[in-house]
Amino acid sequence: MYYKFSGITQKLAGSSSSTAYVPQGLKPAVPTESPSMTFAVPTKVVSDTPSRVEYMLPNRVPHFQKLFQKPDGVPVHLKRGLPDLLLYRTTMALTIGGTIYCLVALYMAAQPRKN
Repeated sequence: MYYKFSGITQKLAGSSSSTAYVPQGLKPAVPTESPSMTFAVPTKVVSDTPSRVEYMLPNRVPHFQKLFQKPDGVPVHLKRGLPDLLLYRTTMALTIGGTIYCLVALYMAAQPRKN
């Protein structure tokens, strides 16, 4: 049996499966007309001749796969060298500093005020 919340009695009441899965007052609707165009400028038509896109970068995935899968004993989050090391140490310093700051703030909040 399916249940639905009754807005009149403010209790659960038995219902059919089709009304149990539809929120009260809301029915699934299909738009009657197509949405209006959201672009102010008309769309450019793609030419038939293939042209090279200049903003595309070369595929670097194979290079990074070789780099990250190399069995050299270095953790994966440090494989790219100095930039990764600096980011890691900065993150750890900020984490430790934030933890110390929170503990000091909790200690100060736990102390009674002196009048």
